[in-house]
Amino acid sequence: MKIKTSLLTSALALTLLSAGASLAQTFTAADIIGKLDAAQKTAKDLSFRLSGTSSFDGSAQKIDLSVQSIPASSLARVVFAAPDALADNIVVVDRTEVRNYLYLTNQITVTTAAKAANQAGAVGLDFSQISNFSALIKNFDVKLISATGTAGSRLYGLEGVSRAAGTNDGRARFFVSEAGWRPTRVQLLDSAGKVTADLNVSNYKLNSGLSAARLKMLPKDAEIIRQ
Repeated sequence: MKIKTSLLTSALALTLLSAGASLAQTFTAADIIGKLDAAQKTAKDLSFRLSGTSSFDGSAQKIDLSVQSIPASSLARVVFAAPDALADNIVVVDRTEVRNYLYLTNQITVTTAAKAANQAGAVGLDFSQISNFSALIKNFDVKLISATGTAGSRLYGLEGVSRAAGTNDGRARFFVSEAGWRPTRVQLLDSAGKVTADLNVSNYKLNSGLSAARLKMLPKDAEIIRQ
């Protein structure tokens, strides 16, 4: 009887594990993007730090920036701490324009949002959308490449190529945590599959009382240059 009970218990455990694995596999890339989008849309404001390394012309450099956003207004503020060439630069983005404050020259360049998107960097990564990961990911044809961890705290990996014309044939990877449906990491890869940028998302906070006036604030004495 004990042997039969033990076998029954083992069989039940395997069945539950299999069911959990099947549940994880039912999420598609579109499902994950939808959940990420829904989580960001319900937030009054959000902030996070994006940090890591990036390689340009074979030379690695540190990347460190902080992001504050009010999703309902499509308003975001990005402050650079690294690389050194961009330290203390500030980018303010809304629905219509991108205002880029250059600390060394005390100038503010103003560009339309559409033009800024067309000037996206490697593999079409548009840093004017960096506060809205679901919108950013939608610029890529993505597929689900991984699902690790246990129910409630799984980490999903998405990989895709940019839909933007004129970008290279590199790829981007986005990692999303099931806990709160938030982004945790972004990687850029070249056409050979080598990682050229590896950026981690940390200090992710929701509803901390950010105001539009605070996010839009730039030095009043800066020269304005419209592009």
